[in-house]
Amino acid sequence: MHTSRLLLRSGLTLATAAALPAALAGPSAAASGISVSTTGSTVSVVTSACTQINGSWGTAALLTSRQANFSQGRQTPLAGTTVSQSAAWTGVSPGTYTVVVVCSSGSTAGSQSVIVSASSSPTISTTARSSAAPSRGVMGGLGGAARDYGTLTLGVGAALVGAGVVATGWVLRRRSKPYRL
Repeated sequence: MHTSRLLLRSGLTLATAAALPAALAGPSAAASGISVSTTGSTVSVVTSACTQINGSWGTAALLTSRQANFSQGRQTPLAGTTVSQSAAWTGVSPGTYTVVVVCSSGSTAGSQSVIVSASSSPTISTTARSSAAPSRGVMGGLGGAARDYGTLTLGVGAALVGAGVVATGWVLRRRSKPYRL
C-alpha cells in the first residue's frame, strides 16, 4: 500500500514537471511553427512545418513595422530538407521586424517578431609612438608579478610556501616509518 501511494505521488510529480515548460511557454510559443534568431545584421528563420510541393518548400518574408502584408516584405524562398527548412536575410538594419513563413501549400507556418540591434563593431585606433620610447611588448610569463606587491603580501606568501614545504617533509618522514602511528 505504501509503495503504491509513493508511485502515485511520484507519477503526479513527474506529470506536473513535464507539463510545466509547456504551460510557461504560453500559447504564442506553441502556436508558432517557426524559430527566428538574429546574429549581428543577419536574421534567420527555421521551421519544420512545410512540405515540398513542385520543388518548393515555401517563402519567408521579413516585414518592417510599416509593412502590412506578406507581399510587401523582403521575400526569400525556403531551402532545406524534410526535417527542417530555413531562410536568412543579411544586411538588416536595426529595428523591429516580423518574420512570416508561408508554405508552398499556402498555409502559414507561423509569424514571429524579432528585434535587430545595432552591431557593436570593434574600432581600431593607432597611436603615434616616439622612436626613443621602445614598446614593452607583452609581459608574458610574469603573471601576477607584473604588479608591485607590498612587503606584507610577499612575507605572507613566503610563510605559506615555507609552511607547505615543512608539512610535506613531515608527512613524507612519517610515511617512511610504518611502525609509527
